[in-house]
Formats: sequence, C-alpha cells, structure tokens
Amino acid sequence: MKSRACTLEVKEFPDPLNAIRGQRFLGELQSKLHDDRPYIVLDCSKVNQLDRPAIQLLLCCLEEAIKRNGDVKLAAVPPGARSALKLIGVDRLFEMFDTNAEAVNSFRGLSAESMSHGPGLTALTGPLGM
Repeated sequence: MKSRACTLEVKEFPDPLNAIRGQRFLGELQSKLHDDRPYIVLDCSKVNQLDRPAIQLLLCCLEEAIKRNGDVKLAAVPPGARSALKLIGVDRLFEMFDTNAEAVNSFRGLSAESMSHGPGLTALTGPLGM
C-alpha cells in the first residue's frame, strides 16, 4: 500500500471575523485538505480578539485536520487571544508557537520527500500570501 503525501499549509487566520469570512476561510481550508495528514499552521498575528465564533472556527479547522490524521498548530497568538483560549480551556487542544517558522519546524517527523507543497504554502522567510 502506497502512502499518500502530506501537505503543509500556513494560513493567516481572518480578523475581523464574521460569518461570511469564517465560512470562506473554512471552505478554502477544506479544499486543500484532500491529502492524508494535512499539517496546518494558523498565523494568528493579526487577531485582535478571539470570541466564540472565532474559537469555533479554530475548532472546526482542528476537527477537519484530525479527520484526515493531521494537525493544526497556532503561531504568533497575541496575549489577549491566548488568554481567551485559556479561559475557555481550548488552549490544551492546540500547540502554540511564537512564530510561523517555529510552528512549521515543530512538524519535525516530516521528511522532505513526503511533503507535498501546495499552492497555499508560504515561504518561511516571506510574507504570508492570502
């Protein structure tokens, strides 16, 4: 049985978040989760606050990745947003890193040969493309 390639996506988490932007973001993410083992880094650097809809969106992203044996990690989460995650108890579900590069590097079990670089992958040294 041949193993399928895994994908690594770095996506900027939408802020401000409304129902339309949340659905669009989740739809874009789901369209890229066709491979087994999707690895997703959500860049939260521009997030001003995490309210219930935003936290629900984070949990939906995690659920979709886990369904495919993948994972979601958070990067550059501002202190206020970290506090909101901790207050609700969701902080235990996500690994959080100070930078996108640290989050990407945390997927250390991946080999370069098995990694499929999708069009949404952002170079670690460049700005995020949306």
